[in-house]
Amino acid sequence: MPKLPVLGLFQDANNAADAGDALRQAGISDKDYDFLTDAPYPEGAFGERVEHHRLYIFPFIGAVLGLTSGVLLTSMTQMAYPLVQGGKPILSLPPMAIICYEGTMLGAILFTILGIMFESRLPSPKLGLYDTRITDGYIGVLVQCDEAQLGRVSGILTQAGAVDVKRQAAAAATA
Repeated sequence: MPKLPVLGLFQDANNAADAGDALRQAGISDKDYDFLTDAPYPEGAFGERVEHHRLYIFPFIGAVLGLTSGVLLTSMTQMAYPLVQGGKPILSLPPMAIICYEGTMLGAILFTILGIMFESRLPSPKLGLYDTRITDGYIGVLVQCDEAQLGRVSGILTQAGAVDVKRQAAAAATA
């Protein structure tokens, strides 16, 4: 059975944090609710779970692939067109170093951009429940719950001081 979204809107950050505490005490998993804000609050300001990211892996993989591509491109080109000049070696490292450096940087930058998009879950294929008042300074607490828990979760958000509580109907969630 799919989980349905419930969005509580709060004017005060303390009330939103209280709602998170109340949801945790009610047995709602940390993975089932999230805080939506327009301002960059410090990590853990609402008592939310710590998000673990793997962003550092993406530039490393990109750099390794870029370096490998640079080495292969330069060495294969020099081996395919051997131009011996003055008895110098065919594989010359100083020109190879420039191409390898540029390939490493290009790979790291491109994979960093891909990593940011991946870790940010962009683009989002489905739009969840949202209210434009969040961009006006309200704080949203988005809870994913079963249909049987809708009333209880809405009550928890209202008791914590939510200005408004929005629900998505079961028929709209499956569409």
